[in-house]
Amino acid sequence: MPTVDDVLEQVGEFGWFQKQAFLSLCLLSAAFAPIYMGIVFLAFTPDHRCLSPGVAELSRRCGWSLDEELNLTAPGPGPAGEAFPRQCRSYQVDWNQSALGCVDPLASLASNRSHLPLGPCQHGWVYDTPGSSIVTEFNLVCENSWKVDLLQSCVNVGFFLGSLGVGYIADRFGRKLCLLATTLVSTISGILMAVAPDYTSLLFFRLMQGLVSKGSWTAGYTLITEFVGLGYRRTVAILYQTAFTVGLVLFCGLAYAIPHWRGLQLAVSVPTLLFLFYYWCVPESPRWLLSQQRNTQAIRIMDHIAQKNGKLPPADLKMLSLEEDVTEKLSPSFTDLVRTPHLRKHTCILMYLWFTSSVLYQGLILHMGATGGNLYLDFLITIVFQMVCLVNAELYPTFVRNLGVMVCSSLCDLGGVITPFLVFRLVEVWKGLPLILFAMLSLVAGGMTLLLPETKGAVLPETIEDAENLGRKAKPKEKKIYLQVQTSELQAPERDASQGAKGQR
Repeated sequence: MPTVDDVLEQVGEFGWFQKQAFLSLCLLSAAFAPIYMGIVFLAFTPDHRCLSPGVAELSRRCGWSLDEELNLTAPGPGPAGEAFPRQCRSYQVDWNQSALGCVDPLASLASNRSHLPLGPCQHGWVYDTPGSSIVTEFNLVCENSWKVDLLQSCVNVGFFLGSLGVGYIADRFGRKLCLLATTLVSTISGILMAVAPDYTSLLFFRLMQGLVSKGSWTAGYTLITEFVGLGYRRTVAILYQTAFTVGLVLFCGLAYAIPHWRGLQLAVSVPTLLFLFYYWCVPESPRWLLSQQRNTQAIRIMDHIAQKNGKLPPADLKMLSLEEDVTEKLSPSFTDLVRTPHLRKHTCILMYLWFTSSVLYQGLILHMGATGGNLYLDFLITIVFQMVCLVNAELYPTFVRNLGVMVCSSLCDLGGVITPFLVFRLVEVWKGLPLILFAMLSLVAGGMTLLLPETKGAVLPETIEDAENLGRKAKPKEKKIYLQVQTSELQAPERDASQGAKGQR
């Protein structure tokens, strides 16, 4: 009986149908980029100083420039390696008193400015930026700067929790249903973020978007790898992830064109409503349908693929099956990921690799933003160092493939939760300290990668046994020949033989 890979060899491993589905799903991958790393532009922290109405009035009366105002009224630089005190503290002086002059207004109050008392910014802050960000609107600076870290960690918490639930849904109820449902919720959450009235509601919508958006991306990744044949699987997987990088580049340009965070959030959220057209454009995975014993639907989809590719379906298409010896419905379970020795080893290694890739990738981008420089240029340079997704869907059987990818990648989300705190706090100690940590993590990850089996030229595993035998020399299977006998052709010779016997009598 033919398998999906056997049929794809005849109807096209990467024909017109696969190309159309691939390009459509790549748009989904690109749209995931603003969700994953949007914090860099949505919540950038510009240079800022304490707002003082009295200073503003004195500056207007004296005709000072901005530099003169800062030199005469704001605290100077602090100790080496520390932020300027003017960002979070101001002189506790009554700037409205008439005794203050325009030449050196503080000289009449103290011979040395260091003797003047400093206090927190009581009237808010002034931000040196032509646009706006979440930081400038909700004043997430100084003692509230940790809320920026929480905002990014919140979406990663959503990724982590969603990995455990959405992955199961995709393997239990289908990749297509999971893709459409998560896309809808992600789009609505993104739009609500753009109109959030306060920080708390913004945090909630960010969490909701994290719960479903990664599941949408992974469902698309699994679908496209299951649609194509063996010779193109790795290529489309890499290009699908490359589309994510393209999304980062486009998002960078869009952020430059739209400097206000609410407009930027709407610009990346509203277009994703178009992904709901996948209901008509992208069918369900035939591999998943076969694993659920829905052979009729799988055969119909394979016939549709053949027509789209301009090929005739094979004569034995109606005998399409998942595996010769698999006759029961396969249901996903978390225990399947650690049930056998090799799968258990692969799962543990992949979890660590996902964790490391997240810390390195997000850490490098956040480190660029935290250490200054041209934010847009630094962001583009960092994209060059993007790490390829280390979880390989080829290591898991069809009925737990999406679950395996999601569970392993949950460690990526855990890494994303701690990375903002890790980078921003270590930078305060020494700017190069995060880079040393990244180097150590990557060296260990490189060694562990060598323990995974080579999957080049291997078919997608359909069962636990197939996944367990990856990298081993396969034992030759007993060949079975299926004969299809026409009853009408047998009856005619039997009838002639019977009549001949009667004639001899």
